[in-house]
Parts: sequence; C-alpha cells; structure tokens
Amino acid sequence: MYGNIWGGEMDVREEVSEQKTSRNIDFDRASIAKNPVDETHQRWLLGPPAKPKKKKYVDMGCIVCSTTACKWTIGFIVVAFAVIGLPIMIGKLLPRHPPPPPPPDNYTVALQKVLLFFNAQKSGKLPEDNGIPWRGDSGLKDGSDIPGGLVGGYYDSGENTKFHFPLAFSMTMLSWSVIEYKHKYHAIGEYDHIRDLIKWGIDYLLLTFDSSANSTDRIYSQVGGSTIGSTEPSDSYCWERPEDMDYPRPVQTTTVGPDLAGEMAAAIAAASIVFHDNPAYSKTLVVAAETVYAFARDFGRRWPYSRQNPYIEPYYNSTGYFDEYMWGAAWLFYATGNVSYLSLATDLDVAANADVIPGFRVMSWDNKLPAAIPGYPYEDMLGSYHNVTGLTMCSFLQQYNVFSWTRGGLILLSNDPQGRSNLQYVVNAAFLASIFADYLNANDIPGWYCGPSFFTSSVLKDFATSQVNYILGCNPLNTSYLVGYGSKYPQHVHHRGASIPVDNTKYSCTSGWEWRDASTPNPNNITGMVSGPDQDDNFEDVRANYNYTQITMAGNAGLVAALVSLTSSGGVGVNRNSIFSSVPPLSPPSPPPPAPWKP
Repeated sequence: MYGNIWGGEMDVREEVSEQKTSRNIDFDRASIAKNPVDETHQRWLLGPPAKPKKKKYVDMGCIVCSTTACKWTIGFIVVAFAVIGLPIMIGKLLPRHPPPPPPPDNYTVALQKVLLFFNAQKSGKLPEDNGIPWRGDSGLKDGSDIPGGLVGGYYDSGENTKFHFPLAFSMTMLSWSVIEYKHKYHAIGEYDHIRDLIKWGIDYLLLTFDSSANSTDRIYSQVGGSTIGSTEPSDSYCWERPEDMDYPRPVQTTTVGPDLAGEMAAAIAAASIVFHDNPAYSKTLVVAAETVYAFARDFGRRWPYSRQNPYIEPYYNSTGYFDEYMWGAAWLFYATGNVSYLSLATDLDVAANADVIPGFRVMSWDNKLPAAIPGYPYEDMLGSYHNVTGLTMCSFLQQYNVFSWTRGGLILLSNDPQGRSNLQYVVNAAFLASIFADYLNANDIPGWYCGPSFFTSSVLKDFATSQVNYILGCNPLNTSYLVGYGSKYPQHVHHRGASIPVDNTKYSCTSGWEWRDASTPNPNNITGMVSGPDQDDNFEDVRANYNYTQITMAGNAGLVAALVSLTSSGGVGVNRNSIFSSVPPLSPPSPPPPAPWKP
C-alpha cells in the first residue's frame, strides 16, 4: 500500500482477469462507481455544490406575490389599459354628435304644413318671422273705439272676420294637443311654434273682456262680418286682401252668453297649463279664466251669445251652453285643482241639461259633449260616465250604422243633406278615437265593450288612421284635402288673401271679384284643410263654392290634434301626467315622518 498524494486511501489489487476483462469494455466503470475517492475527486474539481437561489417576493400588505408575477400582472394591466381603457377615455373626451333623427313620417310632414295655416290667418302687427311672404300687417284699426283695442287674433277663414267663439275652441284644441303630446312636438321641432300660435290667440282673447278684474259685465264677441244678403261693403260682400280692407268693421258686444264665456274659459285655462313654465303668465291666465267663467255661470246671463244677432247667428250659431259649462269647468279643474270645478263638471243635472246621457253627438266648435266629460278619457276619473264615452267610440264603428259612410270609407258627420263641409267633424272624431286609445293603453286597459262585443284599442287607432289617410289622399279621387300636401290638392281655395296676387296693386271691394271668379289657381299657396268632398266622394275645386273649398280655424285645429296623436315621431302615447300638473292628489296626503328618536 502506498500513500495517496491526493489524500485518502488507495488499494492496489492484482486481479489480472478483471483487468483484462475491463480493457474490453467500452466504458470506464470508475466513471460510474460510487466510492469515496470519486466523490472527493468531484468535490476537488467542481468545488462545493451550488446553493439554490431564493425567490424574491413583493409584499403589498394583504397580498404577497413573487416579483416575476407582479411584473407580469402590471404589464398585463398596462397593455389592457392601452387596448381597452385608452380608446374609451378618448371616446368620452371627444365631442359627441347625436345621431341624425329618423325621417319624419307622413303625419309629421302634414302637421308641419297645417300649422302654417295659422300663421297665414294672423291679424294685426305680424312678427318678422311669421313665415308667410304674401301676408302683412292688417286690421290695425280693429276695435279702435274700445279701450285697449282689438288688434290681433286670427281671421276665421277665407273671409276676414274674427269670430271669437270658434277662435276660442281652436285655441282649446291646440292647447289640449300640446298638453297630451308635448314630447312629439319637441321631437319634430314644432313645440315653440305651436306655443307661439296659442299665445297669439290667447293674448287676443284677453282683450275681449276685462281679464285683469275679478268680474266682467261684457264680452266683445266678434270683429267684422256682415248680415246675410247685404250689399254694403263688408267682409262677405267685398273680396279684398286683409291688408287692403277699407270698409267698416263693426264690433259685436254681448252681455250674455255662457256658451261663449265657457269656451273662452276653457281655452284660457288650457293655455295656462301649456305655459306652466312661465308662472307669472300662467297665473294671469288662471285669473282671467276664472273671471270669464264666473260671467258664464251668472244666472242673469243665461242666453246664447248668438241668438237674434244677425251678424253671428247665420254663421256660428250656438245651440246650447250646458256643454260649455262642463267643458270650461273640466279645464278649470285641471288648471287650478279646485274640486268645486270638478263637482260642477260631474254634476248629473248639468249633464242631463246638456243631453250627455244618452245619445251620440258629434264634437265641434258648437258641441263639446263628446269631450266635455271630465278626465276624458281617463277611465279612473270617469266613473259614472265610463259607459257614455265607450258608446261614443262605438258610434264611430261602421258596423253599428250609427252614421252613414261614403263608398270611399269616409264617415259622414255633417248635418248638411249632401254631406258637405264634413271634414271639420271627421278630424275631431279621429282625434277623440285616437286619444281614447292612447289613454286606454296608458292605463293598461286592453279595450272596451260595445254591448257584448269587446274591441281592442287598436280598432280605434285603425278608425282614426283611416279617416286621416282619406283626408291626405287615400280616397277615390286620390286628392289630398290638405292643401300643400301630396302631389294633388285643391288649387282654388276660397280665401281672399291666397287668391289675390301681391303685385303692388290695391284691389277695391268689387274689383277683387275678378280673382274670386277666376279659373286660374291661387297665386298664393295657403296650406290647410278645406271643407272636403260630399257624400258621394265628389269634390268641386271651385273658389266660389265654399261648401267644398272653404278653409277654417276650427277644422284645422282639429286636424292638428288628430295628426299629432297619430304621428310616431317622438314615440307613441300621451304624456299621462301633464294634464294633472296642477291637480293635487285626491287622496289624503301622507302623514309627516315621526320626529327623530332621542334616548
């Protein structure tokens, strides 16, 4: 045994056979042998074994994670912010452009045209933005012998007379349509326009009585006009533009007339709701409405305003005034919340005198019974009148044969033996049916009964749509009775201002007749609904034949209401609460909360 200079022990064994054998082996056994010598050799050559690396951690308080994981997480967040968050932030910071509104439907187009009719009918000092180039200032001397004068308002039709009874009805209808369909007027950009039209008429009505006082003893009921068959220069006898009127325009005054006063109260009260956003003006209107309604309720004044007045009775004769009692009281209740008006509007004795129960009546400037029932057609307020409203709707259905119909599908509501001047009543019926359906839907009521038969609200919408579509051209003559709408409409409207050219020539009372009798189309286009066809769906486009070509305030106010109820612009349905904006809750108020508890 020899000492190992490397340290340790080394044995030399003489095993010849094994050495010889090992030479024939392809590998060295010593390389895989596990013995102290080899391990020592390895430690000397390779040094001590490497110590495992310790992982580094980041302590974030409630969470501990490795540095690598933390780096990956932060990197992922940064990438996600760049890909998702940054575009969102940029999108929010950039100015937003609202999507273009959908194109208006046919009812909206028609509505925008018919509203211009009221601009064309304005009397007085016209605003610069009136929008009717062939109209100018007129009637500036109206009521010059009356304190405050009677300048302003609207001419009723193709004549230059200002009839206050149908004017008040027209303003009520326009205000009602705004109260119920305000959102639609906003959507089509006509909200400010129609409010201006309403204010123009209401401000004029305030001139016709002592509207700032608590009581009044007279009402100015008409400006201009004439008696039947008179050959004296007047609105009827002369054919002159309003701007050229040079004949006397008498003012009619009445100290009676609950019909006129009741309608004026309804118009002014309804307008006070339209102008709720102007509290001072709205309050002024409420005071005026209550003043004129007190005139209507005065027992000593219960006489129709038109009776035995030859300037009014042949044109706008009132057949009664109990419907205006109900109509005015209902609108004053909405405007004030005063339950005494509600009591009057629901008084069965008043209803009986007005012949509300039973009967089928046609709504018009003379008869408000189909719409005078308070809350019409709010079923939760109607109570005892529920069936009456339903029966009115049933009368509009052709299968019950309450009214006659033309072969072309137009309901005949006019008292004229030949069915002329019918459209002014048709549009009111269409509006009542349409809004009744909207209120049924707003109250989640699927329909109503006509006897044992049940009808869904869509039946009423179908009726209203069919009648308005007939007016707009879906009729046997393919003629639109709304002038200016469609490709075919009347060209010879019975209208002085529209038929006389604006050529710096002043035509006298009788020299204007050449334009009345001319066969050429009107040089000035007045958009609005004419009287319409007869019972045989025939129409005569003749200027002198006013039974076909006349154009009136009341008729076009009804058309405005019908059109806005049917247009889909701005959505469907009514503004359910706006009519009750001034009405306090009918139930007792909730008690105040208890005082805070103290130990």
